[in-house]
Amino acid sequence: MSRTVPSHLHPVTIQPPVSHRPAAIPLAEALRRAEDERGHPAYVQDALAVDLAVASDEQVFGPQSTARADLPEPGPWAGQIAQAIIEVMSGLRPAPQVLRWTTPPVYAVIARRGALAARRRAAGTRSAARRAMVRTVHVSEPADGVAECSVVVSEGVRVRAMALRLAGQDGRWRVEALQIG
Repeated sequence: MSRTVPSHLHPVTIQPPVSHRPAAIPLAEALRRAEDERGHPAYVQDALAVDLAVASDEQVFGPQSTARADLPEPGPWAGQIAQAIIEVMSGLRPAPQVLRWTTPPVYAVIARRGALAARRRAAGTRSAARRAMVRTVHVSEPADGVAECSVVVSEGVRVRAMALRLAGQDGRWRVEALQIG
């Protein structure tokens, strides 16, 4: 016993898909349509021609050299950074305070010596050291944006020499080489 059920459904019609992309409007027609009420054509921004193939990522996004005219005087700055480096290396100052002013290889040496000095100080194997002080700074500028500094540091009766090579990067001096005698 089969029964027919009256259907209220209509037949399905399949239509071709509509193009997902509208037809391109010629530029002259678009400008004519975009004229304002005074009859002036609207501004249309064109593509910027940039050839990124000639520059590597390091040249575009890495540290940029800075000319000497755009940098502060190296003498006072070298004295301040030398004082900070001596304090980090003796364990009196945290190493991240000089991170911005040093290159990664120089920072690694300073941080390692600072951590060692802090462990010695915590273990009590070293008597209370006197704070080292920068006494004199001598600067030589062999090239534009480069300063080589010799610094005399005294710690009590002991006198030490420090040599810094500063390079102008991103508008500031950075220590890129360090020697302590």
